[in-house]
Amino acid sequence: MADAAPLTLLVADEFALIREGVACLCETSGRFRVVAQAADGEAAWARLREQQPDLALLDLALHGLHVLEIARRIEDSQLPTRAGILTLRHDRKTFLEILRAQARGIFLRSDPAEPMLEGLERMAAGGIYVSPGIDVHQLFQSDGPRSSRQPLDTLSAREHQVFSLLVEGIRAKEIAARLNLSPKTVDTYRSSLMRKLDIHDVAGLVKFAIQHHLTE
Repeated sequence: MADAAPLTLLVADEFALIREGVACLCETSGRFRVVAQAADGEAAWARLREQQPDLALLDLALHGLHVLEIARRIEDSQLPTRAGILTLRHDRKTFLEILRAQARGIFLRSDPAEPMLEGLERMAAGGIYVSPGIDVHQLFQSDGPRSSRQPLDTLSAREHQVFSLLVEGIRAKEIAARLNLSPKTVDTYRSSLMRKLDIHDVAGLVKFAIQHHLTE
């Protein structure tokens, strides 16, 4: 019986060393064929539409078009690609928003190579992959009473995206472009998330993010 054809894969990361390293690991395994690489969100989305690979491994911190927007577009466009998100973040809210964006896998940058390869194969087979470095029980536990929830859990998906970009130093105009929103809408989300977190300026948001290990 002939061996199955390698799964096609797109790898997107801002840093060439990481991007090419992941691509090399996947190719060397013999289980994947990297058909495209990208260094920003717009290029990743363009390559996805052109190549329509089986899988995509996308870094959450990718510049340009927001990675979770790419994941949603894959689903909305009914592309055959299953997207996995690679991240340094370890907070529950980020993991939940990745899954809510219809991504099929969460990979930590600290993961060894073999679990990453196995995770990609699980995604290709129709499953959902969550890194072994993530506490799955905590991830999927009930949110519980509002009074006992973590501050970030009170944010909507859009508010969380705006928060994540603000604390990385991204200006409101660029945030609007990356999320395909108007600058006025971004300002509305910024005001709302600050009210929910009881923080009143961007410097305070950055301090909060650093204290809670929420920034890359």
